[in-house]
Amino acid sequence: MSFPKIAVTTASGGLGSAIVRRIIQESGKNHVIGIARSPEKAAHHGIEIRKGDYTNRGEFDQALSGIDTLLLVSGMDDPRKRVLKHRNVIDAAKAAGVGKIVYTSIIGSEKETDFSPIVQSNRQTEEDVKNSGLEWVIGRNGLYIEPDLEYIATYIKEGGIINCAGEGETAYTSRDELAFAYWKMMVEEKHNGKTYNLLGEPITQVQLAELINQVYHTNLTYTAISTDAYKKSRQKELGEFLGTVISGIYVGIRNGLFTATSDYEKAAGRTHLSALEMIRRYKDAEDDTSN
Repeated sequence: MSFPKIAVTTASGGLGSAIVRRIIQESGKNHVIGIARSPEKAAHHGIEIRKGDYTNRGEFDQALSGIDTLLLVSGMDDPRKRVLKHRNVIDAAKAAGVGKIVYTSIIGSEKETDFSPIVQSNRQTEEDVKNSGLEWVIGRNGLYIEPDLEYIATYIKEGGIINCAGEGETAYTSRDELAFAYWKMMVEEKHNGKTYNLLGEPITQVQLAELINQVYHTNLTYTAISTDAYKKSRQKELGEFLGTVISGIYVGIRNGLFTATSDYEKAAGRTHLSALEMIRRYKDAEDDTSN
């Protein structure tokens, strides 16, 4: 199979790094270029890293030279700023002769929660990608399971998982599962012009605690608190903007906004891993790193 020359933005970040690793595994280092605002933070990949800040159109004009396919990882910022930043990259891709853009969007509601402005900005970038005149594929990601696993020590300290999601379900995914699907979406032409919901099986917060206990041998429980109390706690720890966004996510979970019919198998050509298996693989990777 002849592979395209792929550029991955935010190659120093969690999702960008997972996608770079998958491309290297599937097609080798010569077929991927990493783009990062701080290239030194992505140097560990052992591939060519080009400088690219979403705010700097000129950097992307250079970074996308000779690229066939662009994997555009959604940035994290004020929603209005995000749309403009993404447009810089899309315009640079058009000018550089890139043939295809694959965009990492997110599922969720555009109206109901404090997270909705983020969803709205993703939908606008989806439209900008579709209107670019280039081939395109869009993935709408489910919520990552990794943040909960990275937070286990805090959960133990606090006595369990505490948020305002109540009995709502979340169709979690993982960065590695997404990376596999995005690899297929980038290299297989049959996905062009498609939008896919990329997520796994729906589980509640009680089930999440039980699965973590099963793998990590912890004794976590889940406690539901009010939206107001959770929002205040997140804002105190994370600041007003990010705390508000995070609390909005958990209101969305409570209202069933982070479940949807999954298109993962259509995109990836295989079924999505179960939540239990994602947790096991995350712990195995942790153990490998620490040994």
